[in-house]
Amino acid sequence: MAYENKNFGENRNSESLFSKRIKAGKRRTYFFDVRSTRGNDYFITITESKKRFDDNGYDRHKMFLYKEDFNKFLNALTETVNYVKTDLMPDFDFDAYNHDQENEEGAVVAASEMSEGIDNSTSVEDWKM
Repeated sequence: MAYENKNFGENRNSESLFSKRIKAGKRRTYFFDVRSTRGNDYFITITESKKRFDDNGYDRHKMFLYKEDFNKFLNALTETVNYVKTDLMPDFDFDAYNHDQENEEGAVVAASEMSEGIDNSTSVEDWKM
């Protein structure tokens, strides 16, 4: 049965309330976006965008993360990354991959400058809601 969607042109999820972009290599970019629902609730989308080798656009893969899963997701991600860093590759210099990033004004900022003033003593427990 067909029906008229009065909100057809108004896609509330098309605009981000907050967005963070991470360039990863030459062809890959990750986007972390905070979006709102019609009921004024919030969720995060994580998008991987990869430029196609034939230069005909991008392949995008999107993941939706809802507030009730924030802590579980963050804990699992942190535990997984720490396992690789400490158990599998303890001698690897992960900081060597902190390439220069472009800030919002378009200026290039070294990763060491970006981390100045950040309190690295916080843990996942400090992020819990």
